[in-house]
Amino acid sequence: MTVLESWTADFGYRPDLPTRELPVKWAILVDRDLPRGLQANAVACLAASVGNAVPAILGAGGADASGRAHPGLPWTGCAVLAAPAAVVRRVAAEAAAVPDLLVTDMATIAQRTNVYRDYLDELARTRSEDLAYHAVSLFGSRPDVERLTGRLPLLR
Repeated sequence: MTVLESWTADFGYRPDLPTRELPVKWAILVDRDLPRGLQANAVACLAASVGNAVPAILGAGGADASGRAHPGLPWTGCAVLAAPAAVVRRVAAEAAAVPDLLVTDMATIAQRTNVYRDYLDELARTRSEDLAYHAVSLFGSRPDVERLTGRLPLLR
């Protein structure tokens, strides 16, 4: 079990609390200057990545009054924030140095390639300091995430 797995196992399922009162926070920071379609794609891809890495964030599903089932959603909530590309890159770099913070990212090369293997090959050839990002997702302790994203506006 990794440190992250151990930590996420301990934060507990609290669907009874407002997201502002939870000890954890999830935020996705996206380049505000991208076209809306690329922003939506980046956010959706990062959400899928986080859901895979931390399945405990998904709450129980429920049925509507007609009996139709609806799968669970993240009970932690997720703030989608916007900033210039340089800020997204800076936050990604700073977040990578924070222990026990789950950082997932959408490097610009991910949306430039149409074949996943091509993305992985180009990623392997690119040094971390040379990567540019369309978006970065941070999931972890509320103080850590807020320190990195607290003054950034919501994507509108």
